[in-house]
Amino acid sequence: MAGEGLEDILVNELSVIFCGINPGLLAAAQGHHFAGRGNRFWRTLHLAGFTPEELRPEHDRRILDYHCGLTAVVDRPTARADQLSMDEFNAAAANFEQKIRRYAPGFVAFLGKAAFAALSGQREVQWGRQDSTFGGAAVWVLPNPSGRNLAFTQEQLVTAYRALRLAVRP
Repeated sequence: MAGEGLEDILVNELSVIFCGINPGLLAAAQGHHFAGRGNRFWRTLHLAGFTPEELRPEHDRRILDYHCGLTAVVDRPTARADQLSMDEFNAAAANFEQKIRRYAPGFVAFLGKAAFAALSGQREVQWGRQDSTFGGAAVWVLPNPSGRNLAFTQEQLVTAYRALRLAVRP
C-alpha cells in the first residue's frame, strides 16, 4: 500500500513507472490513480500510444498489461501538490529510491518537475530525459497531467508523453 487507500501498481521490470507527486484527495478516497474528472493522465497515455484504449481510473491495474506501473513519491493525499513540504519529500526519498531499485523499471517518469527536483537536489530541471538515473532507472520528466496544470494543453501533454513512449518502444 502506498498509504491511505492508494495502492502502488507495480511489478518487477516494467518499461516505465509513472510517478505522481502524491495522491489527490479524490484518488485516495476512491483508491484509484488519477481519478479526478479533470485529470488528463489516462487520455494522454492512450493518445501517446501507451495503451490501445483509454483506461478508466477504476481499471488502473490494467496499466500493468502495457508494461507500465504507477506510484507516488509522497504518500500523503492533498488537494494540491504545493501543499507538500520539502520535509515530506526528504522523508520519502530513501524509501522511494529503494522502491525503484526493487522493481527495476527501464524508466522512471516523474509527472512534474517538483518531485524530481526535490529528490535530486537540482534547482533547474528540464523536460524529457535526464542525464542522471534514479534507483538504477533512466529518468524522464513529464508535465503533470492534472487538470489544474493549465500551462500545458492536451496536445502538448501527448507530444511530451509520446517522446517517452518512443524511447521505450521505438
